[in-house]
Amino acid sequence: MKEIILSIVAGLAVGILFKCLKLPIPAPPVLAGVLGIVGVYLGGLVGEWIMNYFK
Repeated sequence: MKEIILSIVAGLAVGILFKCLKLPIPAPPVLAGVLGIVGVYLGGLVGEWIMNYFK
């Protein structure tokens, strides 16, 4: 839970900083970004499963 809160706080800080500097927000479109993160997470799970399967 601590990591989730720290991630949200860090994301908010970066978003505020970029807005104050009038820079584009360094994030992909919402749906594409979320799906990308889910894909990376699932890929990690599958990779771990494959590695454990062949040990």
